[in-house]
Amino acid sequence: MAHLDRRQWLRTAGIGGAFSLLGGWQALASPDLLRENPQPLVFPDDGPARLSSNENPFGPSKKVREAIMTGFDQGCRYPFAYTRPLLEQLARKEGLTPDHIVLTAGSTEGLRTAGLTYGIQGGDIVASDPTFHTLMEYAQQFGAYIHRVSVNAQLGHDLEAMERRISHHTKLVFLCNPDNPTGTLLPAGQVRDFCNSISKRTVIFSDEAYFDYITEPGYPSMTELVKAGMNVIVSRTFSKIYGLAGIRIGYLVARPDIAARLRKNVMANLSVPAIHAALAALEDEEFYRFSLKKNEEAKSAICKTLDSLRLRYVPSHANFVFFNTGRPVQEFNSAMAAQGVTVGRPFPPLNDWCRVSTGTMEDMGRFEQALRKVAG
Repeated sequence: MAHLDRRQWLRTAGIGGAFSLLGGWQALASPDLLRENPQPLVFPDDGPARLSSNENPFGPSKKVREAIMTGFDQGCRYPFAYTRPLLEQLARKEGLTPDHIVLTAGSTEGLRTAGLTYGIQGGDIVASDPTFHTLMEYAQQFGAYIHRVSVNAQLGHDLEAMERRISHHTKLVFLCNPDNPTGTLLPAGQVRDFCNSISKRTVIFSDEAYFDYITEPGYPSMTELVKAGMNVIVSRTFSKIYGLAGIRIGYLVARPDIAARLRKNVMANLSVPAIHAALAALEDEEFYRFSLKKNEEAKSAICKTLDSLRLRYVPSHANFVFFNTGRPVQEFNSAMAAQGVTVGRPFPPLNDWCRVSTGTMEDMGRFEQALRKVAG
């Protein structure tokens, strides 16, 4: 021990518990992690194939793992001393100034922050149904009334029906685009026109957790309306394409006065390692491209399996596929779990549809085998 300096000691004795997040001592000591240009690692898992939570099984990347370990050296300091570089890098990424950015512990924290901010004194919120309802559920706890508008025949947002629900009581309109759980994507011109028009009447919240998976050239983020000073909030996350779901970091983008209002209601602080992880992830373009490639391969495999079994599904613009099971989804999920594969939770009122996440190609093989037995 006398030969170890403080940095060495922190990296060995002091962070053993945290290393479990990174695959344990054996994984960190593996030759793959120490190569100059390794492929992203997937650690062995003897449990079920986890295809239920839209995670990226290939992350964190090597560069991010190294940044997290470095971040432990500042673990004795509060995170506010380290947020400025991340704010500035995100602002450059979005083409805005740092006062437009609100850092959150994952995009779920951002959704809840907005739910609190716009639900605390009542009023209405309009949202598609089904969608990712965290914001609405949280707002409802503080007195908001939620107008849930059924998806259309293509399982996409029915913007005309949503607009008809807007009144002078409406505090916020929520769009998840691409949508979760359906994976649908609004046409570029349609979403731009809708948000531009409605933001003159109330606040638009655009949940863009899956924006990185969109393949349509030039598809717009609603941050372009934030730049124009509109009443728009955009949420983004490091949980999906960057593979940091367990690290918990995301952010909101909004006009500075809106951002300041949101910032006052943020409840969970970031950790110093999470800040280091996000900074490294933003610079790791090789891993970003790798994740996109692997996602397309896995999604193609899912669709091929569903096609072969003649199961209806929605073309997806995310890292999951939503398909019709032909039976109650709770029953289907239990049958899949018995075959060693976990898939998405129920999304009522579509109670015979299931969301399956992309994974490794090994996961996709297990999914195919399980589905053939369950659907057979």
